[in-house]
Amino acid sequence: MKLLENKVSIITGATRGIGKGVAELFADQGSHIIFTYVSSDEKARELEAELQAKGVKAKGYKFNVADFTACEEMANDVVKEFGSIDVVVNNAGITRDNLLMRMSEEQWDEVINTNLKSIFNMTKAVQRTMLKQRKGSIVNMSSVVGVKGNAGQANYAASKAGLLGFTKSVALELGSRNIRCNAIAPGFIETEMTGALDEATVQGWRDAIPLKRGGTTEDVANLALFLASDMSAYITGQTINVDGGMLT
Repeated sequence: MKLLENKVSIITGATRGIGKGVAELFADQGSHIIFTYVSSDEKARELEAELQAKGVKAKGYKFNVADFTACEEMANDVVKEFGSIDVVVNNAGITRDNLLMRMSEEQWDEVINTNLKSIFNMTKAVQRTMLKQRKGSIVNMSSVVGVKGNAGQANYAASKAGLLGFTKSVALELGSRNIRCNAIAPGFIETEMTGALDEATVQGWRDAIPLKRGGTTEDVANLALFLASDMSAYITGQTINVDGGMLT
């Protein structure tokens, strides 16, 4: 039997990178997929078709997860159409990197709203359903930058560190109802975004990692699958690094 057979999973920011990798693997393991996106309708339709070809239901919603009301409406719609919400992967995130001296208030607010407020929005939106079910798994995508900090990324680091405190608090609040909440802290993951960077720079990063390579979206998706499934039934409130030993 597949690990997520007939489960209903919501994945935010799933049309590329880590989110897409998670959606594809979850579908392979039998989960119906609801995903959010903000830009390309074409990519969303392609992903819907790709996931449906795996024999599961898939539906994309276009909205900004920083919008509280939109998150609630989407969650209500999902329950009406699919009957339950078993897993949420809060993956949507952006960067607006700058030294603090040059960082604008807009750059700060945009990152906090998309990366942190969205976690509050989505968790609130699905909480009632999961409480009724007395079961659920919430997986929040943080970053090693949220664990360690990074010059030029004060906004991003703050958002991803705040997410860790939120994860632990939700785990403590909802554990008695069999709702688990964990965080993943990816390190240097090679995606289409990193593909645009200078090769020498990227190789330098690889060389500094104990495993001597960048991570793949599959590396992160495999952990998300473990945390979403009953294989991790006694794990909650944890942050697990997927970084090839970078922070060791």
